[in-house]
Amino acid sequence: MAKREFDLVVWGASGFTGHLVADYLARTYGTDGDLHWAIAGRNPEKLEQVRDECLPKARRKSLPILIADSGDPSSLARMVARTGVICSTVGPYAKFGTPLVAACTEEGVDYCDLTGEVQWMARVIPAYQGAAAASGARIVHTCGYDSIPFDIGTWYLQQAMLERYGVAARRVKTRVGRTRGGASGGTIASMLNMLEEMKHDPSIRKVMDDPYALNPPAVLAGRDGPDQADARFDPDFGQWTSPFLMAAVNTRVVRRTHALLGLPWGKDFQYDEAVLNRSRGQATAAAVAAGAGMKALGFGPARKLAGKLLPSPGDGPSRRQRENGYWEVFFHGVHPDDRSKDLRLKVTGDMDPGYGSTAKMLGESAVCLALDKPVTGGGFWTPASAMGEQLQQRLASNAGIDFEFVEPE
Repeated sequence: MAKREFDLVVWGASGFTGHLVADYLARTYGTDGDLHWAIAGRNPEKLEQVRDECLPKARRKSLPILIADSGDPSSLARMVARTGVICSTVGPYAKFGTPLVAACTEEGVDYCDLTGEVQWMARVIPAYQGAAAASGARIVHTCGYDSIPFDIGTWYLQQAMLERYGVAARRVKTRVGRTRGGASGGTIASMLNMLEEMKHDPSIRKVMDDPYALNPPAVLAGRDGPDQADARFDPDFGQWTSPFLMAAVNTRVVRRTHALLGLPWGKDFQYDEAVLNRSRGQATAAAVAAGAGMKALGFGPARKLAGKLLPSPGDGPSRRQRENGYWEVFFHGVHPDDRSKDLRLKVTGDMDPGYGSTAKMLGESAVCLALDKPVTGGGFWTPASAMGEQLQQRLASNAGIDFEFVEPE
């Protein structure tokens, strides 16, 4: 591909998360270094305000502004043609994302986003995989808290297991530990939109219930079943666990990574996620609340009420709240033959998961696609299968994400 005017463009920079990504790139990479980037959206006044807040006055003109509209495919095509990577923060992606993915696959431009919408990914991957493979466009979904810590964490653990013992863990148990930070408004909007789609298209339920919904069709399903929906005691952690809301996304992404890499962890590899709790009572209460909440949201009036009461995509926590946030996730790799050789990885983030850490993870994903040597050709990839070691190192060096092996308690 010929050299483009920009290495990457942040699409939707006037939105809350897009603004955070632009601010992160400005602070980390500047506007006069090796990374040539721009911000884009449909409202020039709002974009100028973002630029004013991200950069000192003397440097503002060094960050170009591009104007396009998700409802105008020709404007998207013009924007895409000017860059090597599109970093998209505009969701719900099932509503607004497909034209931009189409433009990138047509032009051979790499793309990353924050979607956790399994039903949308299950539609666009088969629809545009051929075009992306032909043009060389690398399309990488789920580049925020959903699902980078879980996808890269599993990959990182398995690399260590292979290096130390010459075998892969046949099962990885992922457990979410201490977390401070509210749910992302974008995640909530995407979930409500998925439930609304399900109302009109019952086949979406089948997609969401399939543990291997995002696997390539030629790859056989493994041994994993439905995501955890009740309170369970985990003997390896010595704690009770409850369902993890985003397991419905992350588990599908991790299994797709395994498939795209050629099943290096074995055809019988199993993966699951849950939340660690202090007691059986806490785990039971959390499981009941999660089940009741999802059941209630199945009704239209409840979804409308939730849309009014819960955070919207344009809302988010203050800088102080983001900086006071944190998260930790544990990965327990079960050795296939000798349990004394099990490995446990702890991955932590230094900001709230839904906004602060997510903005940094998406920003580093875009930079990785833009500046690092490609390890894959065109097509639809997961973060770990497309960027693996390169992205893990960027996250550890720049994004406040720590990867540490710990002794099982």
